[in-house]
Amino acid sequence: MDALTQALSSSFSVSTEANSTAAPHPRLAQYKGRYSALEQNERRRRFLEQQKEKRLNYVNHARRLAEGDWTGADSDEEQEEKTQKNQQQDEAEDEGMEVEQRKKLPKHYANQGSTASYTKSGYCVNRFPSLLPGGNRHNSAMGKDYTILDCIYSEVDRTYYILDVMCWRGHPVYDCPTEFRFYWLQSKAEEVDGLSEVAKRNPFRFVNLNSISCSTESIQKALAHDYSFSVDGLLFYHRETHYTPGSTPLVGWLRPYMVADILGIEVPQCPLTTKPDYACHQMQQIREHKKTSTEVRPAENGRYELEHLSTPENQTTNSNQKERMES
Repeated sequence: MDALTQALSSSFSVSTEANSTAAPHPRLAQYKGRYSALEQNERRRRFLEQQKEKRLNYVNHARRLAEGDWTGADSDEEQEEKTQKNQQQDEAEDEGMEVEQRKKLPKHYANQGSTASYTKSGYCVNRFPSLLPGGNRHNSAMGKDYTILDCIYSEVDRTYYILDVMCWRGHPVYDCPTEFRFYWLQSKAEEVDGLSEVAKRNPFRFVNLNSISCSTESIQKALAHDYSFSVDGLLFYHRETHYTPGSTPLVGWLRPYMVADILGIEVPQCPLTTKPDYACHQMQQIREHKKTSTEVRPAENGRYELEHLSTPENQTTNSNQKERMES
C-alpha cells in the first residue's frame, strides 16, 4: 500500500490544465496513430522533403487519369486496403489536393474530344465539349492533347473557377512549385480565346482566379476589393509545394472574417470581413467536434484552428468560389 501511495504521489497530479478533457490522453503517444502530433512548421518542412524524395512518372500518371485508366496509380499500401470494386472511385477521390480542413476540390478532365467533370468522390457528373486543349473534337490532336484542372463549379452562373492545374495540353506540372503552376495556368488560359464565354463549343465558362503574394498589404487589398462573384474563402498555398493528391499541410483555407483572428493582422472594415452571427459560436462547435474526433489537436490560446473550420450546418452559401493566395 505504501508503494502504491508513493507511485501515485509521483505520477499523478490534479490541475485544470493537465486533466482537461480536451487535452491528449497520456497514453495517446503509445498508440500507433495515423496522424503525427508534429508542430505545423515541422510538418511542413518534412512534407517538402518527402516531395523531393518521392517522384512519380507524371507524364504516364497524367495520361492514365485523362484516359480514365486508374490501374497502377496507387501505392502498394493503398492497394492492400482497397477492394477491386472501389479502386477506381477511391483513386479519383484521392487525386484532388485536399486542404487542411479536409475540403476536397472537384477535378476537370479534357481529353479525346470531350470534357468530363468529376466530384470530390470521383463520380463523373457531366460530359460536354469545351475550348480547353483536348476538350472538343475540333481541338483534340488524336488524344495527345489533354488537360487536368482543379476547379470549383458555380451552378448559378454556369462557371468553373480554376484553382490549380495538374496538366495542360499533355504537359504535367504536378512537380512544379506553386508560383510556376499559377504563372503557367495564367499564361496558358489567356491564350485560349473564348474560354471565359458561353458558346456552342464551350457551354460552361472557365475563369482563372488571380493569385497574389501573401503579404499584409496584399491581403488587406484583396479583402477590400470588389469582386464580381461571391467570395467563400481564401486559399493559402506554400510557395514551394507541388500539386499533392490527398491531404497536405502546405495548403490552408480561411473564411475572410477569420483572417484577423488567425493571422493577427488588421483588416479593412468591409462586407468580406464582417463576422456573421454564427461566428461567436464557432469555437464551441470546434470544441464539440474535437470531443468526437479521432485526431487530437490541442487548441492554442483559445484561438481558431485552421483545421476543422467550417460553416455551421444550418448556414448555407450560394457560392463555392474561393480566392486563392500564395504563402
